[in-house]
Amino acid sequence: MNYCKELLINELGINPRILKLVEEAEKTVKDQFQALDDITAYNQYKVLSVMQKHQIADRHFAWNTGYGYDDAGREAVENVYADVFGTETALVRPTIVNGTHALAITLMGVLRPGDEMIYCSGGPYDTLEEVIGIRGEGMGSLKEYGVTYKQVDLLPDGSIDLETLKSVISEKTRMVCVQRATGYAWRKSITVNQIGEVAELVHGISPDIVCMVDNCYGEFLDVKEPTNVGVDIMAGSLIKNPGGGLALTGGYVCGRRDLVEKVSYRMTCPGIGAECGLTFGQTRTILQGLFMAPKVVNGAVKGAILCAAVYEKLGYPVCPGVSDTRSDIIQAVQLGSADAMVAFCEGIQAAAPIDAHVAPVPWAMPGYEDEVVMAAGAFVQGSSIELSADGPIREPYNIYFQGGLTYEHSKFGVLKSVNRMYEKGLLEI
Repeated sequence: MNYCKELLINELGINPRILKLVEEAEKTVKDQFQALDDITAYNQYKVLSVMQKHQIADRHFAWNTGYGYDDAGREAVENVYADVFGTETALVRPTIVNGTHALAITLMGVLRPGDEMIYCSGGPYDTLEEVIGIRGEGMGSLKEYGVTYKQVDLLPDGSIDLETLKSVISEKTRMVCVQRATGYAWRKSITVNQIGEVAELVHGISPDIVCMVDNCYGEFLDVKEPTNVGVDIMAGSLIKNPGGGLALTGGYVCGRRDLVEKVSYRMTCPGIGAECGLTFGQTRTILQGLFMAPKVVNGAVKGAILCAAVYEKLGYPVCPGVSDTRSDIIQAVQLGSADAMVAFCEGIQAAAPIDAHVAPVPWAMPGYEDEVVMAAGAFVQGSSIELSADGPIREPYNIYFQGGLTYEHSKFGVLKSVNRMYEKGLLEI
């Protein structure tokens, strides 16, 4: 007797035909799963060896108070992150509230009035538009401080347009930025090798130009990270991949020492920089989360591949495709209507361990131009390494599926999303 199948059908309400559909799709991607396991093993041993090298001990989990001077745990965490990502130094702080904040202090810490920045992976993620000054007024944006912005769109095949990038770099260019993940765009994620080509081109023009990467959703998808292929500085969120579902909050910035120091002055203030700042007893969960992260990311990316296989089988456009190389954990599905987006999110929410009884509805989420529908029944609020789905309510109605602390949970999210859309008469099996 198949106890799992019986539980899914009889207790958890999965239609038998939907279960069969998902199991058939799962069989078609087993070889891809094997390749992912090799990457996971490499990264797991890399993280382990770095923690051993820095002699992480119980004393590193102790609290500190006040200004946070001489916090051994904070120093240990930042040394580990710098080593894992192959950089000179790092900032890893629970006082960095999210990935957008980590990126904002990176941009604002390095750029100065009169500088020019270029995004060469198309437009930035929605929440960065107000940071840069593309959207919003009176926000203290980079634009208000005299930093100018250029954008190089991707080529039709989704790769970076190196020739155009080369042509638009000027004497004012101080920073070239790459967003690794898809964000709310319909494109494949940017691979580490492609990022390396950008860094080589930029530094070949001028070693003074800073190459910066938004690494959100991309950590541990490869045996290399952007900072292993010439990137000067990168930033990300602890409640995405590297937190492993255990970090309660926070963000990181890794890179060249002189650049990270400038960022630290924006994070706190000039003269203080990285010397102060409590970790609020979070060093244990930050380090344990990092240790677990390679395996957690493995489950999430497998779930994304399964999602692509299932929805492609149902006739929906998906990006990336089932067999495409992946450089983030995000799977986009073009559902074609707002009703389908809401139903998909209802299924994901119903699959969650937390707030499964809540119905997601579109709302005006801070930092976004359009209403956003989001399913996020997570142990850590907003944690997108946990099972979640979201998207702006705008044509062509793309939903973005990601996360799952285990593959089994990510798979259950796929099952419930299809099941809910079927129950609402939005698809046929």
